[in-house]
Amino acid sequence: MNDIVIIGGGHAAAQLCASLVEAGQGARVHLVCEEPCEPYHRPPLSKAFLKSAEETTQPHKAADWYREAGITLHLGNEATVIDRAAHTVTLRSGAVLPWERLVLATGTRARRLSGLPDGLANVAMLRAADEAHRLRTQLASAQHVIVLGGGFIGLEVAATAKAMGKTVRVVEAAPRLMGRAVSPELSAHVLAVHRAADIDIVLNAKVGGFEISGDRLQSIEIDGVKVAVDLLLLGIGAVPETTLAEATGLECADGIVVDAHMQTSDAAVLAIGDCTRFPDRRAGRALRLESVANANEQARTAAATLTGAPRPHDALPWFWSEQGGMRLQMVGLVPDESTPGQVTVRRPGPGANPNAFSLFHYVDGQLVCVESANAPVDHMMSRKLLEAQRNPEPAAVADVAVPLKSLLV
Repeated sequence: MNDIVIIGGGHAAAQLCASLVEAGQGARVHLVCEEPCEPYHRPPLSKAFLKSAEETTQPHKAADWYREAGITLHLGNEATVIDRAAHTVTLRSGAVLPWERLVLATGTRARRLSGLPDGLANVAMLRAADEAHRLRTQLASAQHVIVLGGGFIGLEVAATAKAMGKTVRVVEAAPRLMGRAVSPELSAHVLAVHRAADIDIVLNAKVGGFEISGDRLQSIEIDGVKVAVDLLLLGIGAVPETTLAEATGLECADGIVVDAHMQTSDAAVLAIGDCTRFPDRRAGRALRLESVANANEQARTAAATLTGAPRPHDALPWFWSEQGGMRLQMVGLVPDESTPGQVTVRRPGPGANPNAFSLFHYVDGQLVCVESANAPVDHMMSRKLLEAQRNPEPAAVADVAVPLKSLLV
């Protein structure tokens, strides 16, 4: 028995399959997916996919690729039980898969709103293709959309719905948008842009008082005021999917705890992607990141571990979000507002566009993060610079020194 069983169908699982095939290990791989289709790209689900019934999901690889690579697919047949002692996984169909190494790429699930039952016809969430299909149908008939949550997903859907001619209100419990992910300066800019586009945004909001009739949510209370509901999107974040890991006794703490090689508390079991909590050298603490880039890099680290050439995960985090005509790109981690010695420098982007700029965040004179709005060249150069700071090879520094000279203090 030398099989590698991967549980999950997101970006991390897809990249791990690709990396193992590249290493000549495809014939060892079993991919177990709860969804009935091959892994697909998820970012478009909140944007172009919602606008047109002609849009389809975009698979990472065609079904033929998996077959030719020797990968065995178990689609629409989720894992239900992991037996670490016997090294087996039982699927919903009753099939039992033996494994030498097991990889959990179980991702996240949408956070539910306390007091609001599941299954209401005019309440939506957006994590996977089936939810995107349902939301697209709901949007086609809705005129007024309320989005609970001012994070990336909520704001992306809000911008998309507005572009479709809907009336949109975003309701955020925190004092600013995207508060866990971006700086106050970028939050303020995003707020101004969305409000200028006639999206109603409520901050510091208190939500409750749900009125339900049959299978529909009739109204909710926002700051004590009763508001009729046509369509409600829950965009209040995600929680790591750790059910299987916890049931089999793996260490979990707001995510499956892994080391720098993506190994869990059982060295025969790895975990990758949004479901993991991993040590980060730059942050000096354990992190859980919901990011396509992070999922892909962790998958490459796991492939190295599985093929006997281990190297620690030490990737530079970067993120992006497209909200209507606004393209946000972030590299590095924004320092906490209470961090001493931090300075933020704003530089204009190309041309005379006031909505194009970059924010360079320094701590004690060291550049730690760059946030760019409609400035993709800044973003790419900043990624190179931050990589060069981490790995100060003279050639690497020289590559970025000239193009970045005009951007830095």
